[in-house]
Amino acid sequence: MSEKTAAPAAKPMLRALAGEVQPRPPFWLMRQAGRYLPEYRAVRSQAGGFLDLCLNPELACEVTLQPLRRYGMDAAILFSDILTLPHALGQTVGFAEGEGPRLTPIRDLKTLAQLDRGRLHERAAPVYEAVRRIRAALDRDFPQTALIGFAGSPWTVACYMVEGAGSKEYLHVKRWAFGDPAGFQQLIDLVADSTVDYLSAQVEAGAEVLQLFDSWAGALPSAEFGRWVVQPTRRITAALKQRHPGVPIIGFPRQAGLNLLTYVDEAGVDAVSLDPGVPLLWAARTLQSKVAVQGNLDPVHLVTGGSSLEQAARAVLDTLGDRPFVFNLGHGIIKETPPEHVAQLADLIRTWPALRRG
Repeated sequence: MSEKTAAPAAKPMLRALAGEVQPRPPFWLMRQAGRYLPEYRAVRSQAGGFLDLCLNPELACEVTLQPLRRYGMDAAILFSDILTLPHALGQTVGFAEGEGPRLTPIRDLKTLAQLDRGRLHERAAPVYEAVRRIRAALDRDFPQTALIGFAGSPWTVACYMVEGAGSKEYLHVKRWAFGDPAGFQQLIDLVADSTVDYLSAQVEAGAEVLQLFDSWAGALPSAEFGRWVVQPTRRITAALKQRHPGVPIIGFPRQAGLNLLTYVDEAGVDAVSLDPGVPLLWAARTLQSKVAVQGNLDPVHLVTGGSSLEQAARAVLDTLGDRPFVFNLGHGIIKETPPEHVAQLADLIRTWPALRRG
């Protein structure tokens, strides 16, 4: 991508996504609002179930802001979950403590027909209200902090919808996709079109950046990656850019490996988020000439802290920091992470330009 010297936007996060190289890269952390923070756990205990917390605008706003008060990240990400979309389509979604999500499976066209896109915005209204509240709070208290809205990408959302939970083999979803691709395409199309409407409403409520999480992209063979990851993502990005041409989109095809090249070239994203398995030098030489990159510190370094964290974070900064770049983890913060280690990382990122000169 061509690097730009004139700032196209005031906020550091937006400048980086527009292609500007900055002395100190902006940073935020996936799952930065979460169980590692005692203040989050206090709010979580008041909310009832996890989905109740996601659909409570006041509490979702509060937990979104908590890490900013401690660490001053350059972006806030809406506190929600990728499974709010299946919930908004009418699928039964629940979260069992310590067990993860549970959904009533959608495994054929008969059960697919039970979903209702017509009530999407009604069911997702609390999410949009949370976005409005967060944006107002950022404008008031953190004016240089960008607001990220997000959704799951169709393949990953479909994995949960079909399997009914997390999976290791993805047996049911792959069997439908491989054995009846025309039927499975109907589910993918429904999720993709609903995601466009869902993310568009988040932008209208105040989101300035969008991220698409394709957490299970690496579960697909390369031959199917294009159809079930790249094509639905391109469908979403093209529609969103037509509706909201100034809003950058970050894609996160986790564990995609060399399929990242196809994704970056064809999915229509403005930036790509990298998991810890992506080699830094390869990313710098191969991807950063095309798009901004985000990532990719292993979250366990954040759990470990100390010299392990410093050396690993410095490697990411030194390798990727000279091109359009947003510092992040390669996946979400682990609940066992000591909060003081996040403070260590934030200090390291802020002092990196001086450390490098020294």
